[in-house]
Amino acid sequence: MSTETEPETTATHPRERPLAVWAPDARTMDLVLTSGEPGAVHDAADRWAGAEPVPLERAEDGWWVPGPAAEARLADLAGTPAGTGAGTGGAALSGFGHGYRIDGEGPFPDPRSRCQPDTVHGPSRLFDPGVHAWQDGDWAGRPLRGAIVYELHVGTFTPEGTLDAAARRLDHLVSIGVTHVELLPVNSFGGAHNWGYDGVDWYAVDASYGGPAAYQRFVDACHAAGLAVLQDVVYNHLGPSGNYLPRFGPYLTEHSTGWGSGLNLDGPGSDEVRRYILDNVRMWLEDFHVDGLRLDAVHALLDTRAVHLLEEMAAEVDALSARVGRPLTLVAESDLNDPRLISPRGEGGAGGYGLTGQWSDDFHHAVHVALTGETDGYYADFASLDALGKVLNAGFFHDGTYSSFRERHHGRPLGRHTPAEALVVCTQNHDQVGNRAAGDRLSATLGEGRLAIAAALLLAGPYTPMLFMGEEWGASTPWQFFTAHREPDLATAVTEGRRREFARMAWNQDEVPDPQSPATLEASRLRWEEAGTGMHARLLELHRTLARLRAGLPALTDPDRSTTRAAVDAERRHLRLDRGLAPTGAAGPDAGAAGDRGPGAVVLLAALGEEPMPVPAELSGYRLLAGHGDDGPVGGEGAAPSAVPAPGFVLLGRD
Repeated sequence: MSTETEPETTATHPRERPLAVWAPDARTMDLVLTSGEPGAVHDAADRWAGAEPVPLERAEDGWWVPGPAAEARLADLAGTPAGTGAGTGGAALSGFGHGYRIDGEGPFPDPRSRCQPDTVHGPSRLFDPGVHAWQDGDWAGRPLRGAIVYELHVGTFTPEGTLDAAARRLDHLVSIGVTHVELLPVNSFGGAHNWGYDGVDWYAVDASYGGPAAYQRFVDACHAAGLAVLQDVVYNHLGPSGNYLPRFGPYLTEHSTGWGSGLNLDGPGSDEVRRYILDNVRMWLEDFHVDGLRLDAVHALLDTRAVHLLEEMAAEVDALSARVGRPLTLVAESDLNDPRLISPRGEGGAGGYGLTGQWSDDFHHAVHVALTGETDGYYADFASLDALGKVLNAGFFHDGTYSSFRERHHGRPLGRHTPAEALVVCTQNHDQVGNRAAGDRLSATLGEGRLAIAAALLLAGPYTPMLFMGEEWGASTPWQFFTAHREPDLATAVTEGRRREFARMAWNQDEVPDPQSPATLEASRLRWEEAGTGMHARLLELHRTLARLRAGLPALTDPDRSTTRAAVDAERRHLRLDRGLAPTGAAGPDAGAAGDRGPGAVVLLAALGEEPMPVPAELSGYRLLAGHGDDGPVGGEGAAPSAVPAPGFVLLGRD
């Protein structure tokens, strides 16, 4: 027997090799290479003209990798010595596009493509994330506690519709107290413009926004400005145009999410499908330095495994957070009102999934109905102002109660120790505005006083506030549903289907704009010039004031939900919200229920109807922090006024 020490080898999984691809059922697999500049065949009838096939070899676990013959050809194309491996994925191949031919069919783009300059149907391009010289070495991140999130769509946030143009507006976000910028999905989609929720290339930043290099510049600029970045991602379905994943393997199931087939999270072959998602999570956090993800519609993730995908995802992200030494955030959009999403993980599967936060649509619905009076569809259960009081006190309105829209009981109560910041709330967002028939914002129907109340409930309320771009100045522009599908049948189906969606909300289908019309996109772009005029300027200054107060008054960001108490007078449509009460545990087991803790350190009074609200005598010694009505800011010398204008609010603080 030899006593010589065997040299150590570092074995890597095939998925870690450049240009490798997973296709477990394929009999043959070719890597297809094209020449030409990125974007040169964007509008070509044949984007793969002159493509050269290079055979791949089968590896373990259903993966295919370049063998010696392919390595030699790639090295030749890259102008590097054969056998060095430099040709498989290095920058020298940047002049070539690539894809795959499966059993003679194709070519199809790379399922893990980082760059698609020639549409979702064209060749993929290599992208080396390590080329960017990051400037955020001192960035320590920002937690969700104390945050103000700002949701924006890159394509309509600025006239240019690019990441570089958005970066030039970051000073504005800082001025209104924003801490986290949340981008709607940016991965590649079919057509020239799109909301992003029917994207297909999850690893590629759409070329219309500037591509992956521009994304890195944007994140660097955000961190330099003190802003964290949250990226909206869609793991529950894929869009209809350019979805080639089923050609490669069992990525999808027969389960329909309502937007398309669901992902195979628990069936045969699902190990690699889950890894495809989890590797995408790591890509955003590691290669693009984002600070967290907003997970779209997680209620549509059908997973019967003992360890749910979301729990596995949270565990990996928490481990990565510990390694990089800064907070990394996962916020779920969920229709379930299930606190297990944000409950801590426990041993042996006990506990929850351990996500950082989740959206609460109940807050939006309660505020919307209280301000607009709309009670159609899912708004019906929120008709009473008591619904808003319950949401402010309990977090969820449907916490096991009957939902008339669903025609069943729905939800579960939040745990006592669930921190307030774990619920991300809004009065407007891309869904609640964009999924209205005309895409109309609150500013289309509400006056200045009620818009001011919405801002106060959001920014002085107990939960993590999220603004939708332009909301801070009461933007007059709608935000409508827009697409640019190249396939005529798909374009027609989207237009007709969109109009059918609104039947249950009693909205006029004739008001639904054509998603395919360029005018629909143009109408949805923000008009920044209006932010400095009239009512818009006053609302903008109000948001700045409320954001400063939120940052400076600990009572407004206290994680203990028992320090908040809401009370309503449904008949007069008056609301009082006390913040900074003594915690119920500190004041005794019956405190709060008996209402014996006195007034809060900060008190919001809002008159949502037509009747002014008298300021209670017990608050006469409080000072005026902010106030606003239909006539603009509430004046005074800093002392509490005798009444709240209707409609309007005052925010009072204890000296």
